[in-house]
Amino acid sequence: MATDEPNVNFHGDVSHNTFAIGSHAHAESHHGTAVQRDQAAEELLKAVRELRADLTRVRASEETAALDEALAETEEEITRTGQAGPSRVDRLRQLLADSQALVGLIASAGAVAGLLGM
Repeated sequence: MATDEPNVNFHGDVSHNTFAIGSHAHAESHHGTAVQRDQAAEELLKAVRELRADLTRVRASEETAALDEALAETEEEITRTGQAGPSRVDRLRQLLADSQALVGLIASAGAVAGLLGM
């Protein structure tokens, strides 16, 4: 008895992959779970994003560029791991301390500084 169905063979490790086979097949992937963040990480992430947005409204300088880069890295780390590591937090503290005029000018900078314990 012949069938019109194709043969499908998988070779090797196919874990963490999603497949859909057939003319009406549908594949959905739900690998892993979302990173969990505590309240402090959520607040810091929100403040970091607000400060990055506010930095676009001030005249660019070496200091604002360095701060924006550190904020982008912090945002990425919190999003990826659920927290900002101690070295990342120390770097932000230093950049904000070096930018006291900016911290006084932009309220979101003060919010980030406050969350970092400055």
